Amino acid sequence: MKTHQLTIVGLGYVGLPLAIEFAKKYKVIGFEIDQNRIKELSDGVDQTNEADLTALKDVLISFKKYNHGLIFSSDIADIKTSNVYIITVPTPINQFKAPDLSQLLKASEMIAGVLKKRDIVIYESTVYPGCTEEECVPVLEKFSGLKYNQDFYCGYSPERINPGDKVNTLTKIKKVTSGSTPETAEIIDQLYATIITAGTHKASGIKVAEASKSIENAQRDLNISFVNELALIFDRIGIDTTEVIDAAATKWNFLKFKPGLVGGHCIGVDPYYLAHKAESVGYHPQVILSGRRVNDNMGMFVANKVIKLMIHKGHKIQGAKALILGVTFKENCPDIRNSRVIDIYSELKQFGLDVDVYDPHANHSEVEEKYNITLLKQVIDCQYDAIILAVSHKEFLELNFEKIRKGSTAVIYDTKSVLDRSLIDARL
Repeated sequence: MKTHQLTIVGLGYVGLPLAIEFAKKYKVIGFEIDQNRIKELSDGVDQTNEADLTALKDVLISFKKYNHGLIFSSDIADIKTSNVYIITVPTPINQFKAPDLSQLLKASEMIAGVLKKRDIVIYESTVYPGCTEEECVPVLEKFSGLKYNQDFYCGYSPERINPGDKVNTLTKIKKVTSGSTPETAEIIDQLYATIITAGTHKASGIKVAEASKSIENAQRDLNISFVNELALIFDRIGIDTTEVIDAAATKWNFLKFKPGLVGGHCIGVDPYYLAHKAESVGYHPQVILSGRRVNDNMGMFVANKVIKLMIHKGHKIQGAKALILGVTFKENCPDIRNSRVIDIYSELKQFGLDVDVYDPHANHSEVEEKYNITLLKQVIDCQYDAIILAVSHKEFLELNFEKIRKGSTAVIYDTKSVLDRSLIDARL
């Protein structure tokens, strides 16, 4: 393939940075079904805060004048001339914690409608080992009428975007690549190598690349679940988890993970994809799922700990006012996907508390739609019986807690262990 023209399907946290980087060297069509998203991006606005807006402006140039550049479209007819399709749509879990491939398969069906001989389809969405060839390829074949590895080819290159991280950006993170044939694998590897300055790693096959994504996040999930379990134990013993970890970290080979809420689009989701595949081949994973259970229960633990502290200080629980600071899944980032802060909120509401949530980074309408929570526009003229720092946004580190706490009996709980120890009643 001498000349690449790319279509990036999905312009979220993964697709948009990818489209911008490729558009510096190739003709790229950013395909998105959300018309509002296209309009915002065309106007140079990115709600995810992941895009380099200067770079975005620079690549929004005409194909007719240049041999590279980026245009946005929601019209399937506009992407027919592409020969490389990169799919970056979300792959969440459903209410039963099973993989939800609906968006992935829908995108595959759409691309199948424009697929031509010699075209390549690359998947970046997180999946379980085997998913690309077992689930997506049959859809591509069915709706295109073409034959896999004879008429069209596939690849898998797992995304490694870290939302909110302005240091470890797309081009600075080594990229795993793979292809359905040796020739395709080389084409895909060379394609990514043109934009990834950190280099590429060509896996031996698509399943290996898929599995690598699964385990890198499952490993982190398990490490966090270990210190979360330690936090549960040390809370009963009556010692501070952070102090214990700081002491242990004086040994050179100790891995200093911190306890906390585990949400987001990767760490709190990917282990379920790996577990799903394991069970489909007759193995019930013990360690992976036990780690998930610990992490999924941390929001409930925090809420119950706050209630106990309030009771200890003589508070009437029914009707007490609580403030949760932060609803995104990580600091200084607007991403609310799979946020476990909602677990704290729901548990406190069940106890009968009047709960406010404040987050200067989250999109208010998105939070309202997804979690049915109306965010405060600002924290003023109100004092709270309990304050929970759930996300360590930089704005919260400068907050005057004395103005919003209801006297000395108010409970302040720090889930991130970032506040002054003398200010808080407890921390995770």
